[in-house]
Amino acid sequence: MNWVLAMNIMNTKIALITGAGHRLGAATANRLMDSGWFVFVHVRSSMKPARELLEQAEVRNNRKCGSIVQADLTDDGQLKAMVEEVKNHPAVKANGLSGLVHNASFYSQSKFEETSFESFRNLNRLHMEAPYFLTQQFLPELRATQGSVVGVVDTSWGKAWEGLSHYTSSKAGLRQLMLNLAGELSPDVNVNCVAPGAIMAAEWESEHFTKVLEKVPMGRSGQASDIAAAVQHLLEAPHLSGQVLHVDGGWSIEDA
Repeated sequence: MNWVLAMNIMNTKIALITGAGHRLGAATANRLMDSGWFVFVHVRSSMKPARELLEQAEVRNNRKCGSIVQADLTDDGQLKAMVEEVKNHPAVKANGLSGLVHNASFYSQSKFEETSFESFRNLNRLHMEAPYFLTQQFLPELRATQGSVVGVVDTSWGKAWEGLSHYTSSKAGLRQLMLNLAGELSPDVNVNCVAPGAIMAAEWESEHFTKVLEKVPMGRSGQASDIAAAVQHLLEAPHLSGQVLHVDGGWSIEDA
């Protein structure tokens, strides 16, 4: 069966997207699969939506579109096991890795004085350490295809957000890591960022989200499909590296 799969995916672009079971990651996985990519859909616990995502993509495209990989990216053992699973998959052995998307995230609000050090540490593991390790481990596969890495950051850079010090600081670290790697890994691997603006509101931030939209020049929120389109563009553009693409309806040109 593995040999048959390898024959069917020769010359196919392969991507790994972390946190791809729902929301922005799922939209990105769908877009890439519908464009002919074979996608490793990483999840921590969202196995059911991930299975449905792949099943629906395979019905639409009448082919094998991807595979699910499960791991808690804050756990070193699970992280290493996932790397080995992907590296040894026939799709990767046949084609290398053309795209690596660091999308996995956890977004919650809590006051600085009430946020535990362990919570802060876990976000750093998720937003910075896992992307660092994954990029490093997959360098041979990325270099083999002159592939691309995309980090999903946000528009909080240079701003202060109430109750989000733990989140925004770790996302800022991911942004800087990606920009630095754009220099270090050139010309073999392109590295860029996508910074979503007001796209999908969490339940606890609906009031703030509405206020933000009042400042967005385009006057509306974006869609998950907008982020997916931006990620695909950066993965496939051969001469873009070291860029932070703000998908925010123009919000970044206004005062926060």
